[in-house]
Amino acid sequence: MFDDIRPYRDDEVVEVIQKLANDRELLSSVAFYTLPWLYRPLPAIARWLVKISFRTKIGKFTSVEAVQKEVAKYLFKLVRKSTDGFSHSGLKELDFSKPSLFISNHRDIVLDPALVNCALFEEGAKTVEIAVGDNLLSKQWISDLMRVNKSFIVKRGEKTKRAMLTASKNLSAYIHHALTDNQQPIWIAQKEGRAKDGIDKTNAALVSMLLLNKPKTTTIEGYLNEINIVPVSISYQYDPCDRDKAKELATIEATGSYEKSEHEDIQSITKGLMGNKGKVHLAFGTPITGDYSDSKAIASAIDQQIIGNYKIFDSNQTAFDLLQNLAATVDNKCLIQQRFNDLDDDQKRWLLTMYANPVIAKNALLD
Repeated sequence: MFDDIRPYRDDEVVEVIQKLANDRELLSSVAFYTLPWLYRPLPAIARWLVKISFRTKIGKFTSVEAVQKEVAKYLFKLVRKSTDGFSHSGLKELDFSKPSLFISNHRDIVLDPALVNCALFEEGAKTVEIAVGDNLLSKQWISDLMRVNKSFIVKRGEKTKRAMLTASKNLSAYIHHALTDNQQPIWIAQKEGRAKDGIDKTNAALVSMLLLNKPKTTTIEGYLNEINIVPVSISYQYDPCDRDKAKELATIEATGSYEKSEHEDIQSITKGLMGNKGKVHLAFGTPITGDYSDSKAIASAIDQQIIGNYKIFDSNQTAFDLLQNLAATVDNKCLIQQRFNDLDDDQKRWLLTMYANPVIAKNALLD
């Protein structure tokens, strides 16, 4: 059951890891980013070196937990190198005896759920299973890599409405099953795709999907108690992909559309992971409980926590001030304007807007 979307199990790990260690495309991708000086003139030798490196390590990967421990080591190193400090709040107030469905705003393709896992790992709590859209899994090795690291697939490419409804029902049932039967916490973004404009708004259709598995005899309040939704606010002082997002938003504004290049998602993942993010903060909210009338009301309650708990950094406030023609401190103004290099006026406006929108949303919530 759920075999087409679920993460891989312990008894599948060895076979999957061995297949990954021999995958030519994966070897090429790793060699391209880790040995660029060798890969360009001698790609075959670069792939061979990566393969040898893989073979010295794969013997230890005999379970999902072993994979997660190895990933955690690299993740904590990455956080130390690419941030000026990672902090979180709210976890100590949560009841870890009951798995949570963490719903967060979405800024970075891979790092958002990875940082949730970082925070949980630090508290000694169980790490999440991660919802990943099939649009990101264009290659089999990417799918295998994600699923061996506790990711499950959200099917978004079904061709008919009936197929989409079937996939949504299956996903809803899987999430409920993972939370209640497997006692496994889950992470899912509040809407499809990153909030490139900085507007964090939960898609009511996501909540509707979660409720598809609710029996008619169960109230919305009762079902919410079962799936235990906990909103999470993820705040980055700086977005390594901000210039790319600004260019995309300006292009859409000017032409009505934007077409991604073939490897754009992989490039965004790499830049998001490796680029400097300044300070990063995760704020874990409180479970969504109560008798709500419909999905829109639940989505609104999630939004109130995500926006209310969002940490406003100097980058956000400075961008807001510049857009409003208010005075900004010289140092902060310079830090933002350093990111303007080679951007045209529309792109600059969008870059400021994506940083300013969390301030605008928080001000509106407080009014």
